[in-house]
Amino acid sequence: MNSIQLEIPALDRTDAPASSVIDLEVTTNQITSQNLTTQNLKIPKDKVRTSLYASTVDAVFATIFSITTSGILLSNFLVELGANAVAFGMLTSIPMLVNLIQPLGAYLSEQTTSRFRYSMWIYGTSRCLWVLLAVAIFMAYGGLIDSHQLVNLTLFIVLATNLLGGLGGASWLSWLAMIVPRRLRGRYFGIRSSVSSLTNLICVPLAGVIVSTWGGGMLQGYGIVLSIGILFGFISLACQCFKADINPQEQNLVASKATPSQQGTVNTVINTTQTVFSALSIVKDSNFLTFLLYFGLWMFAVNLSMPFFNLYMLDTLALDVSWVTFYGSIQAGANLLLMVLWGRLADRFGNRPILALVGILVAITPLLWLGVGTHNIDLWLWLPLLHVLTGGTWAAIDLCNNNLQLGVAPIRNQSTYFAIAAAVAGACGALGTTIGGFIVQNNIFGGLPGLFLLSCIFRLVALIPVVFVNEPRRKSLFEFIQEIRQYFLQGALQK
Repeated sequence: MNSIQLEIPALDRTDAPASSVIDLEVTTNQITSQNLTTQNLKIPKDKVRTSLYASTVDAVFATIFSITTSGILLSNFLVELGANAVAFGMLTSIPMLVNLIQPLGAYLSEQTTSRFRYSMWIYGTSRCLWVLLAVAIFMAYGGLIDSHQLVNLTLFIVLATNLLGGLGGASWLSWLAMIVPRRLRGRYFGIRSSVSSLTNLICVPLAGVIVSTWGGGMLQGYGIVLSIGILFGFISLACQCFKADINPQEQNLVASKATPSQQGTVNTVINTTQTVFSALSIVKDSNFLTFLLYFGLWMFAVNLSMPFFNLYMLDTLALDVSWVTFYGSIQAGANLLLMVLWGRLADRFGNRPILALVGILVAITPLLWLGVGTHNIDLWLWLPLLHVLTGGTWAAIDLCNNNLQLGVAPIRNQSTYFAIAAAVAGACGALGTTIGGFIVQNNIFGGLPGLFLLSCIFRLVALIPVVFVNEPRRKSLFEFIQEIRQYFLQGALQK
């Protein structure tokens, strides 16, 4: 694979290339326009197109791999093994806490000369570790190891693979950020997320049926499903061979010679005489620090209550688990249907105003749970509508948070900025979950209802800093409201 060559564009260049429509609604002028994500990269249009397709196909196979190595299937596997509460606590906390290692991973990735090779080493090793668990499951089925040893091995692999993911996450995001043109980020990530959601919606029930109906028992059934998932995981890695490679050394060299306005953020301080990354560049980047303040507060506020909505349905409302999975499917469907729409709106109006306005709906959502009961109208109308609202609004929040992070982080040492954001989000999210569990367990503030009210307050407070984040091509909230009203009115008139 050839690394992309970097060049410094002429600052007085104003010519705009002609546009022509290509697949995934990527246009030639958007691909080659002078955006920071691609203006310094001599990436042919066909290579950008191939990279976007490869990344989308990668998302499908990676989602299948993730389904088999996390979530409900892995939890059910530990239940079948008789794992205790400590094991389930570790299973929940490990993915959030390992984000603290992301700055180290960003530093290591910046010392390499290929995003592709770094990704192969990190995620290739991670996939291989899951092969050990698949082999161990069949060994346990043959009586060679007991369930206690299998639980310990599972937790070790979860820890090791999440640590590896922490080392590779920032570099992978920086790689993708350099490939996807800035003006296409909302639309493209919306499509990519929708494809992933659709894969999840189809494959989770299918995998569950295989596990529960396998003739050799549920443990062996999970071993079969895990083996299939690992195979798809390696296929997802093969898809990355078709993505344009990026050399972090050249990326940082170009960024060090660019002006702050070229980098898409007005407050980024670039030291053009220093090629080694300094932490002072982040300390002096007030815009990125404002984003970190918002992101950390938001993750804390959200995780105060989010892990406990299912508990509220299963425990407080005493609903059957089939109802809970049914509502989960409704939420996933709403997320799938609206993700592309939010992507288009984000490209047109920006991410910051969408986060501010939709964030208010997400903030008050916990209060809507307080009136839920077990009457038929609640089961068949209120709870489905509540999950539709949750799925639709969180499609906007997830997409725009990701895009806003890509927009405010400078190109130079970009993976380090992503790593710090992930570390802050992981630490704050884990803290929120811990405090929320303590409140529920000790019945402080009235238990779950009090926790939902508290989460609502913190969510509203967390939205304040996002108003002050400077986003490239940003619009004021008033301009956003006016333009989105005209956008929908024009669409209605055309119909």
